[in-house]
Amino acid sequence: MPEDSSNDLGGQAAASGQAHRWRAFSLLAVAYFMTAVDMLIVNVALPTIGSKLHFAQADLQWVVTAYALTFGGFLLLGGRAADLLGRRRVFTAGLALFTVASLACALATSGIFLIIMRGVQGLGAAMVLPAALSIVMNMFTEGAERNKALGLWGAIGASGATVGVLAGGVLTRYAGWPYIFYLNVVVGGAALLLTRRVVPESRLRGARRRYDPLGAITVTSALVIMVYAISQAPTVGWTAPRTVALLALSAALLAAFVVIEARAQAPLLPLRLFRLSTLAGSNAVGFLLGASFYGYIFIGTLYMQQVLGYSALNTGLAWLTVGVTGVVLAGPAQILVTRASAKLVMAAGLTLTGAGILWATQAPAHGSFWANLAGPLFLTGAVTWIFIPVSIGALIGVTERDAGVASGLIDSSQQLGGAIGIAVASTVAATRTRDLHTHGHTITDALTGGFHTALWVCGLTALAAVPIAFLLIRRTDITQTTTAQATTALQSQVPEPAPAD
Repeated sequence: MPEDSSNDLGGQAAASGQAHRWRAFSLLAVAYFMTAVDMLIVNVALPTIGSKLHFAQADLQWVVTAYALTFGGFLLLGGRAADLLGRRRVFTAGLALFTVASLACALATSGIFLIIMRGVQGLGAAMVLPAALSIVMNMFTEGAERNKALGLWGAIGASGATVGVLAGGVLTRYAGWPYIFYLNVVVGGAALLLTRRVVPESRLRGARRRYDPLGAITVTSALVIMVYAISQAPTVGWTAPRTVALLALSAALLAAFVVIEARAQAPLLPLRLFRLSTLAGSNAVGFLLGASFYGYIFIGTLYMQQVLGYSALNTGLAWLTVGVTGVVLAGPAQILVTRASAKLVMAAGLTLTGAGILWATQAPAHGSFWANLAGPLFLTGAVTWIFIPVSIGALIGVTERDAGVASGLIDSSQQLGGAIGIAVASTVAATRTRDLHTHGHTITDALTGGFHTALWVCGLTALAAVPIAFLLIRRTDITQTTTAQATTALQSQVPEPAPAD
């Protein structure tokens, strides 16, 4: 065969393989986007859901946190199962569970049933997400192409929250709150039909199938008890014996989790991963990011609806401004992470996001969108500059055998941070509101004061992550790939030789 013909065939094979990878990435990204959207798609519908299903005001947060807790608590187990059983297999099973639970949520007629099914949804998402991300890790080699894929992955995660709020507003206004769950049934069903045809299978070869379920149960139980204790504290008191006992039990279970992981032959969370400074720093930043940003969206949504009287649709449209900034900044973020300093991009994103949240504390009880909300909302769109370097940094230096665990760990950090952040913000707002109302303030002014105090907590949490980024994120861990990226780019121009006949 002539040499130029061999080169043509090699080039076609390489192009075909690349196209197939990106088709698979697109389907996996749709599934990831669905799980990211579902974290907050119910936010703007909470007042409607509360009135239809007769929720107590204090219990509304559980519609969000039940999903976040099972999602974050079982992500590591989902990642381990994906590595051992097959990533596509676990992805498919998780997607099926998520889709069926979404249908059950749409058909819910009681608050308890909805909360339980939201927890099942979170379990399905905990199987989908680490399996999907570890498939992406295995499809793209470390360097320029993987950084591009992970950059897009981070942008999808950053936009998921704001798009979720907008979609929730539109569906609640024009179709009814159950349709925020019916949407998952349609998208999940379509993705299930395409998965086997598009997504490649992969798993760890020769590894013994050990899963460490005790680790998953202890850490999830600890976090559920912690969130419950925090959420009930305004009613029973922070120093009440029940609150103290529950928080002590949560701390004991977390300590037990660490002991279990240190001694397990096949730990759910290998503690050796935290020797990777950039991985540890990225997860710490991811936890604080989830706590601040998800708490901010939860509180901001309640402020718009309960104080300003916004409809679900108008609330969703208001949050779209965050997504607009996020989309605009996503491209520059990918370039700066690769060519400059990931830690500086991360620190800039944290500073701008924290500043935007603190700016929102100045919104008055009778404010308007353009005068009081537009500025803070546009500024907090800089959260994209956090999500992207965090997603990349949390996987730098990770071997194939730990791909599923590391993928689950970063998302677990963000989801659990979100669950705890929402619980803390809700509790702070409720406590401050009650105190102000008791001292003679109108309910509108009391609500506004409570939301302002909660936003201060959220903003300062984001800013607290800045020194962590500088101390733990190693610049060379990410920027050292620049040379590898250039080499990869050059190699991609040279067709692989065709196999011999």
